[in-house]
Amino acid sequence: MHMLGRLVMGGVLILVGAGSALAQGTPPPADATAPPAQTNRNTYSSNEIVGAGHKFFGAISRDLAQLVERAVSRWGQPNGYILGQEGGGAFVVGLRYGDGTLYTKNAGDRRVFWEGPSIGFDYGGDGARTMMLVYNLPRTEAIYRRFAGVDGSAYVVGGLGMTALTDSNIVVVPIRSGVGLRLGANIGYLKFTERATWNPF
Repeated sequence: MHMLGRLVMGGVLILVGAGSALAQGTPPPADATAPPAQTNRNTYSSNEIVGAGHKFFGAISRDLAQLVERAVSRWGQPNGYILGQEGGGAFVVGLRYGDGTLYTKNAGDRRVFWEGPSIGFDYGGDGARTMMLVYNLPRTEAIYRRFAGVDGSAYVVGGLGMTALTDSNIVVVPIRSGVGLRLGANIGYLKFTERATWNPF
């Protein structure tokens, strides 16, 4: 028992000495990565986006995963996303309307509506579930503006198409699925509003 007591005492002294050395030494390198960790808490990973999209779209998660990876490789991790539905149709000149919910990690959720013209080589009727990845959104109300870009099925995987729109530093990437067929690239915009409106301008 005397020997056991000495071993226990020796172990305590070693632990105390090690703790003292850490306290007096250089701060652990993990502190240097604190800002990126904070950023990650405000953005969504690919897995989180695919998980939310899988529940929303259903059995096309493999196609969704490919589109999400393409978007993340170009724009990084989004700090918001929208789930909703839209309708529209176009032959040379068309209109698009939709509504959904904007989700964020650190600023709450917000109901959004969108509408806009679509002009170009675009034919077919839409009845689409829509997921939109949102990048560089400084606050939720900043979504209420016009986003312009090439609004066609620039990337198509299976039953999903992905496009991109932008205003200032904010980027919105719609991922659409629906019974309608939209062909080619059409130049237009989407206007996000707080209330539903039939005026796309």
